[in-house]
Amino acid sequence: MQIRKGIDVAGLSDVGCQRQNNEDHYSYWEPANDAEFERKGRLAIVADGMGGHEGGQEASHIAVEAIQEVYAAMSGGDAQSALAAGFHEAHQRISRHALQHPELRGMGTTATAVVVLAKHLYYAHIGDSRLYLLRGGETARVTHDHSYVSRLVENGTITEEEAEVHPQRHVLTAALGVGLEVSPDAPENPVDLKSGDALVLCSDGLWGMLSEAEIREGVTNRGAEEACRALVALAKKRGGPDNITVLLLRVL
Repeated sequence: MQIRKGIDVAGLSDVGCQRQNNEDHYSYWEPANDAEFERKGRLAIVADGMGGHEGGQEASHIAVEAIQEVYAAMSGGDAQSALAAGFHEAHQRISRHALQHPELRGMGTTATAVVVLAKHLYYAHIGDSRLYLLRGGETARVTHDHSYVSRLVENGTITEEEAEVHPQRHVLTAALGVGLEVSPDAPENPVDLKSGDALVLCSDGLWGMLSEAEIREGVTNRGAEEACRALVALAKKRGGPDNITVLLLRVL
């Protein structure tokens, strides 16, 4: 994996303590060509599959592969449009695969993808994997969960604190491969990044076990690789009922 100067990056995916298969998948990519790198920057993706062991595994792999392929092949310079195109291609590929393999009907996946380009952050998101921005001792959740409990929060039925421990907090309302169309969340304008900022992409196997303060503590004063190991270890110490995936990018 090629990693140019300017960033500290690492990722880790673990099956957890109770699952037999890992339905999560992640990827970090940079163009091999320096001119392409100047135009496309860095791409990072986390996906959490669903629909049974084989279906979930295949869906998350298909999604990561499709998003990366479409982004890598973009000819223009619009990173946000290329991410959106990648998500739509992933949705179509997963849907076609499920039609060709009826035993995998119901397969789908979350996906959270970011592009870091000239200290600007672009992203696209669907499902309940998350993107956090850590800056100056503060933690901001950038993405919004597409889940049943998020709707309850929006309706004022429950609080954010109640949502974090709700028994149905992992029930999704949107995912790649599910339904006829997908509408991934994306920012109207890129987010400006600063030196020292850290981006944490993770599946619900991590954020479901750790508070935002614990995620920040796990990242602070650690290199990317050490931080990923520490976060996954803490999630497993808490019981690790789900697959656990984290991808960390720190802007230098």
